[in-house]
Amino acid sequence: MEKDKKIKLGISIGDLNGIGSEIILKTFEDNRMLEFCTPVIFSSIKTMSFFKKHFNSSVNFHGINHTDQIVDGKINVVNVWKENVNINFGEEDVKIGEYSVKSLEAATNALKNDAIDVLVTAPINKHNIQSDSFKFPGHTNYLAEKLGGKSLMFMVTDTLKVGLLTDHVPVKDVPSQITEELINEKINTVYKSLVQDFRIRKPKIAVLGINPHAGDNGVIGEEDDAVLRPTLEAIKDKMVYGPYSADSFFGSGNYKNFDAIIASYHDQGLIPFKTIAFGHGVNYTAGLSKVRTSPDHGTAFEIAGKGEADNGSFKEAVFKAIEIFKNRQEYNEYSKNPLKKSPKRLEKSSR
Repeated sequence: MEKDKKIKLGISIGDLNGIGSEIILKTFEDNRMLEFCTPVIFSSIKTMSFFKKHFNSSVNFHGINHTDQIVDGKINVVNVWKENVNINFGEEDVKIGEYSVKSLEAATNALKNDAIDVLVTAPINKHNIQSDSFKFPGHTNYLAEKLGGKSLMFMVTDTLKVGLLTDHVPVKDVPSQITEELINEKINTVYKSLVQDFRIRKPKIAVLGINPHAGDNGVIGEEDDAVLRPTLEAIKDKMVYGPYSADSFFGSGNYKNFDAIIASYHDQGLIPFKTIAFGHGVNYTAGLSKVRTSPDHGTAFEIAGKGEADNGSFKEAVFKAIEIFKNRQEYNEYSKNPLKKSPKRLEKSSR
């Protein structure tokens, strides 16, 4: 990418009945955001004009029909559809779910074809997007199939990063899914992401146990001793430690001693993450060939359309996508020429 060209930041609109439109508008009402990127919203001018009027927003849009018409310095809106959409804030609507999918598919194709550089996804409703042609539990699984790679849900802030061994999986199925192969795959993904995406040269990673008290030597389940512990022992040279008892790990402040924490299942990792970082955390899909981020919250139907939504996490997702994209460019350039002096920012090591 030419140094004077801004990063093309694609945005999928999410659920039109949720708060996605509001947090997008609030973020780009600050004209200074255009100094960091060129936004490309995958929706329609008619739909975005409705939101602009409803929220009395000062944002001005540049409507385009194709991504080759993107203009730097403008908030571009790609017309993914032309018809009027019946929007009812706060309601779960299968028809609205279809528009969420249309936006996501168009944005993903643009990302895959390098028409945009990064993707930030506004929140979707996981139930109303389901159809015969779309059977994914969320963004992460869909993007993994379309972009290739071993995806990992990585919840991040500047000081806290939490990855998951299993994500949108029923609790009853978690133990059977955690295998030696999966543990190695997820740890390798986190390790690589810390190095290339976050410029941490020698990352230190903690892994949380599957059962309470990490199984208490088999008293509370056998999975930790049978699968997790021996797998971690075999790769301890990668500065991977655990399994730790999850109940006290965050409350004791032990998490501050590591560059990343890997939880065994969804709520084990996301409850403490959102307790500590809610409102400024970012959901990053690590392990893909492209950069995708999203805010750390959902559609928030209960406040949709009321003008009460906080755009803090969405704004952080924009900045984090830009940061990771630049970090990857720098890492790849340095990797191609290892004799080149390493940038100071790549010299960061674990705490």
